[in-house]
Amino acid sequence: MDLYEHQARELFEEHGILVPKAEVTESPREAREIARRLGGRVVVKAQVKTGGRGKAGGVKLAADPAAAELTARQILGMDIKGHTVGKVMLAQPVDIESEFYVSYVLDRAAGRFLAIASAEGGMDIEEVAANRPEAVARIPVDPSEGVTTAKAAQIAQVAGLPDRTVDVLVRLWDVLTREDAVLVEVNPLVRTSGGQILALDGKVTLDDNARFRQERWGTQEAAHDDALEAAAAAKGLNYVKLDGEVGIIGNGAGLVMSTLDVVAGCGARPANFLDIGGGASAQIMADGLSVILSDSAVKSVFVNVFGGITACDAVADGIVQALESVRLTKPLVVRLDGNSAVEGRAILDGRAHPLVEQATTMDGAARRAAELANAH
Repeated sequence: MDLYEHQARELFEEHGILVPKAEVTESPREAREIARRLGGRVVVKAQVKTGGRGKAGGVKLAADPAAAELTARQILGMDIKGHTVGKVMLAQPVDIESEFYVSYVLDRAAGRFLAIASAEGGMDIEEVAANRPEAVARIPVDPSEGVTTAKAAQIAQVAGLPDRTVDVLVRLWDVLTREDAVLVEVNPLVRTSGGQILALDGKVTLDDNARFRQERWGTQEAAHDDALEAAAAAKGLNYVKLDGEVGIIGNGAGLVMSTLDVVAGCGARPANFLDIGGGASAQIMADGLSVILSDSAVKSVFVNVFGGITACDAVADGIVQALESVRLTKPLVVRLDGNSAVEGRAILDGRAHPLVEQATTMDGAARRAAELANAH
């Protein structure tokens, strides 16, 4: 269950992470009054559960209350990547000196979390990750140990973050663990000209299995959620819609995120994040393929699996059985590695589906998926 930005920042505040003063509204006229209360000059931000709002025109600076009303009127009702804007948040502007990126995400396959951080946050973080992956640090976090001050200091050092972010990294871990989250992200985390560390934007995804403990969010509006994400959620899939043309299926959040980076480095854009976790049954594969193939933007699909507890031959069986129930309309590139990879590849060879190709390396598979997507 994804939270809106204003809900994420509410959690941040509760855990002692500083955020700019802000209020939320559905009314342009009320936006004028909010801007007046906040000092006149405000940032008006679309409240939708997707990234890229700034580039889509969903985040704008308003110089005074009258401009805030006009800007809110322009943003409300906008379509941003299939999400209709039903609310806007007005926040006090901040004098930014530096921008950073920090997040914690569940890596199901590895049975741990990943801390992902960079000294280069902001709207272009995806380009940074794709073009200079060395600028984005990925540090494993043992859930039994968590993020102590010492661990937070290590994350900050590896990522090149200032020492003053250490406390925020600890508090962000508290948000993750105490609020039943599988993802918490701050982009950007900023240092102001006055030296404060503030969370300017936030994303929080809660574990659906913990809904009974998170009743406070049970009445949140769902009318503006992405249709594909809603369909995936109904099937129990960990799916996030992205703005690209290569569908991605992988096992484990860390592997999927690496796959997104590699695909982007091959000149194509990922169309989604889909982590099938430790399972790859025929039903899971069929559900995953049906959701991805329902996205009209998808031109090719890349299945990237490293066999561990779930062996690659079981994954291959799942793919073959899924192809009996799902009509494959786009080329599918499969990379199997790890436990029983040879057997898994043989199973797919035996099926000999005309739209299914195999590659032995992640880089090779990503290149081929990008080529197929760019050819359409």
